[in-house]
Amino acid sequence: MTKVLIADKLSPAAVDIFKARGIETDIKVGLSKDELIEIIPQYDGLAVRSACKPNADVIAAAKNLKVIGRAGIGVDNIDIKAATAKGVVVMNTPFGNAITTAEHAIAMMFAAARQIPAANAETQEGKWPKSGYMGTEVSYKTLGLIGCGNIGSRVAERAIGLKMKVAAYDPFLTDERAVELGVEKVELEDLLTRADVITLHVPLTEQTRNVLSREALEKTKKGLILVNCARGGLVDEEAVKDLLESGHIQAAAFDVFAVEPAKDNLLFGTKNFIATPHLGAATAEAQENVALQVAEQMSDYLLSGAVTNALNMPSITAEEAPRIKPFAALAEKLGSFAGQISDFGYDEVVIEYEGEVADLNRKPLTAALLAGLLRASRGDVNMVSAPAILADSGVKVKTKATKNAPEGGWRTLAGTIIAGQPRIVEVKGMALEGDFSPVTLYVNNLDKPGFIGALGQLLGESGINIATFHLGRTAAGEEAIALIGIDAVPPADMMETLEALPQVRYAKVLTF
Repeated sequence: MTKVLIADKLSPAAVDIFKARGIETDIKVGLSKDELIEIIPQYDGLAVRSACKPNADVIAAAKNLKVIGRAGIGVDNIDIKAATAKGVVVMNTPFGNAITTAEHAIAMMFAAARQIPAANAETQEGKWPKSGYMGTEVSYKTLGLIGCGNIGSRVAERAIGLKMKVAAYDPFLTDERAVELGVEKVELEDLLTRADVITLHVPLTEQTRNVLSREALEKTKKGLILVNCARGGLVDEEAVKDLLESGHIQAAAFDVFAVEPAKDNLLFGTKNFIATPHLGAATAEAQENVALQVAEQMSDYLLSGAVTNALNMPSITAEEAPRIKPFAALAEKLGSFAGQISDFGYDEVVIEYEGEVADLNRKPLTAALLAGLLRASRGDVNMVSAPAILADSGVKVKTKATKNAPEGGWRTLAGTIIAGQPRIVEVKGMALEGDFSPVTLYVNNLDKPGFIGALGQLLGESGINIATFHLGRTAAGEEAIALIGIDAVPPADMMETLEALPQVRYAKVLTF
């Protein structure tokens, strides 16, 4: 029975989805780290928001865990590197709360521009401070976006509707997309000196941490309005406090903080500072959306292998999964074959897709092949962890696709699907058609009389039965290969005798 643990508060609709899909669900909110470590081995999936923190220790204890689903966009509470190494897919729901977060950023901008919270407090105290608050119009001002992706682009649309000019800094923003949104693509230095309002919409990574450092903030225009509804840690909070007190920053509005829950923060009580307790995604619509999405995504993966919004694995739609599955099995076996005969390692892996498979989503197929390749030497490797391991080791991976078999060139291994089953059809440029038997004896030999008889005699003397026998060669009397499906692993002394035969160049037992 597939089991999922919901470790943060989610909409009951999410539980209904899991149950309707036949997945057993436990709800345990507020677990300590030790409590989570104790129970996590029994679960296939873990659904979280931001409070639960599946770190490396938790993931190491998760013997059966296959997927972590984050109901929301930020995943800095999840150790993605540890999850990837363990082969656990990490998913988020980047679209479910995008509108809500964008609206909150706009609301915070207005609140800061007109100092609404402070004016409200004094008014309700009976002070009627009409002359004490001189606000700032946002129309025709320049909004500087740091990050113009899913949420930032929605902020841009709303700001343009307010007659603001929008300058965006985002290394991943294309010129075409900038034109489509109606924003000006700029470098960070330019944005700092031009923006009247700056709002951040990037994840917290090593590249974005402290992107608005003290040095960066001191380059901004005097009178800046600063809004952060993205992640704490993007902005130097101490520098913001100093610049608010000096008047360089006119007002700041933060929904997120470097340490949360932020029950005590050096910015609290600073004049012209507005704080909300991480409410960017806190609307009924958003919470319902992300809960439904994460439940659907996790269920699809656990039940059919479909991957949506994963941060450490290529996406596979539910429609693609059945078509990809047999080719993924073939890719994994080809990779395993190559890995087992690569006695001296490799500097580069070249994968070529021909014919029908060239039209499929090839990224998961590549991941499956790399998993098979590494499994021979690295043990417990899968589609999630293999690409990262190869990248870390410096091995280059190249892929290409063609509609027709290319002429010339070289190939080490090739396979295809025949009658729904993976088959190997070429080894070292020699054509044959063989299956991937659970125990396969692979022999590279010279095509000389007597070899097959000698091989059969050795296997017979060792009491090993032959299940299948497939041969290929370049030409009569030249190089040849044999793939022999056998019922047991040969003893070491038999393999030594086989390798000593004058016709044998290489022999190895492969397992699939």
